[in-house]
Amino acid sequence: MNIEELSKSQLILLTILVNFVTSIATGILTVSLLDHAPASVTQTVNRVVEHTIETVVAAAPDTIIHAPAPSNQDLVTAAIGADAARAVAIYLAETGTSTPPVSIGTYLPKARAIVTAMQDKLPKEALVGFTDGSYSAASLARKDKDIAIYGFADGDVLPKMTSPLLVTTSNLKLGETVLALGADGSASTGIVARVSEKGIHTTLPDIGTGSAAVDLSGNLIGIAAGITPGLLISANTITALLAATTTTTTSTTP
Repeated sequence: MNIEELSKSQLILLTILVNFVTSIATGILTVSLLDHAPASVTQTVNRVVEHTIETVVAAAPDTIIHAPAPSNQDLVTAAIGADAARAVAIYLAETGTSTPPVSIGTYLPKARAIVTAMQDKLPKEALVGFTDGSYSAASLARKDKDIAIYGFADGDVLPKMTSPLLVTTSNLKLGETVLALGADGSASTGIVARVSEKGIHTTLPDIGTGSAAVDLSGNLIGIAAGITPGLLISANTITALLAATTTTTTSTTP
């Protein structure tokens, strides 16, 4: 066949074929020559190849995929969700769920305890209702003028969830976001306005005595005292009472 009779496509394919065969032949010839070349020549060729590869790799841009940082809305939603999961209802042991709960509280999985604000109506023996629909008997283990803590029997099977950190007042900052889920199930946001001997003053509304307030990480800041809207009993008080050596301590409310 006359080459002038080839179409453009056939000419391109023929060129590719010739280049392919030439490159293979060149490679075979190069390897054959290197096998018979002095060691100094081989080392020089290897260094040239290595230097070329390093140059190409250095020039190639690094491709790093960064996961997007969570938005403020994502943090708020996750923190309130964690707070809601730990919320519990406290019933009288003798009547159970046939009567309304006497209080609400917060479950601390690591301590196997329920914490709530101290109230005269709190029973010594209670039935605790968890958000997963399970119930467990609990006994008033420790209390002071501000906080009451219920404990469970060692053999009781309790819901598994992440335990919150208890944020000390020294780690709070004025203007820091504080979140809470009220007794009626409504979510509220506010800020830390002031920290005093009376507790943590926030701009939260009345969220109900015993309701927990958390930070953007879902860690426990305090418990609603129920005296003044927005006033929280600090996590310091909870930590101290959990670490108390006596089973029950009492004091007179000023």
